Amino acid sequence: MSWFKSKKMNEQDFNNEEFNEEETAEFPINDKRRFNEEGERLKPDEKAAKTKSVEVINLEKQLNEARARYETAETKLVDVQKRFDAAKNNLEKETAEMRQRLTKTLEDRAKQGQFNFLTTLLPVLDNLNLAINASEQDSSFEHLLSGVKGTARSFEQALMSVGVEPIEAVGADFNPELHEAVDMVAVEPENDDKITAEYAHGYKFGDKLLRPAKVQVGKAMAQSAGE
Repeated sequence: MSWFKSKKMNEQDFNNEEFNEEETAEFPINDKRRFNEEGERLKPDEKAAKTKSVEVINLEKQLNEARARYETAETKLVDVQKRFDAAKNNLEKETAEMRQRLTKTLEDRAKQGQFNFLTTLLPVLDNLNLAINASEQDSSFEHLLSGVKGTARSFEQALMSVGVEPIEAVGADFNPELHEAVDMVAVEPENDDKITAEYAHGYKFGDKLLRPAKVQVGKAMAQSAGE
């Protein structure tokens, strides 16, 4: 019985020595890393988990720095986006307000132009009424003709006051951009392509043609006979 106990104890001592050799291979005998801060023995895998190589520490440090830079950049990007949206909204608001002011200004100018033109037409209407009243009192042709001519002159003056210009016709050279030839008449060679008569006045407004003058154009006699 004692021999069995002795043999069992020898096997246990052998196992302990084998464990001690494995542990010593992992941690030297004098290595303080075999114990934690409380003085407890650390298992090899537990100590390996707590000990990090310099390379791992540097990688973690670089990762943390990269994460910090990313978060900083993201914060700045969000701030820039907010400022951009605010500037865009302000610009759109200012543009809309400017468009409204410009539209109102143009409308006011158009109304003022209409007002001024109507004001210039009132004397024409006054002259026409005077001509009608005068013809009722004196039905002579000369008196009626004088009143109509006065009304026509006042109307032309009203047109010229707003920038309308009459187109030169009789005696001028025929210009298809300003004149509309209604008919032709034989003339001397020196009057060839000259306007000999005007059937309806033409007018311009600035650089724009309101309507061409309807005219009669002279053609040299020899040229007419050849045609």
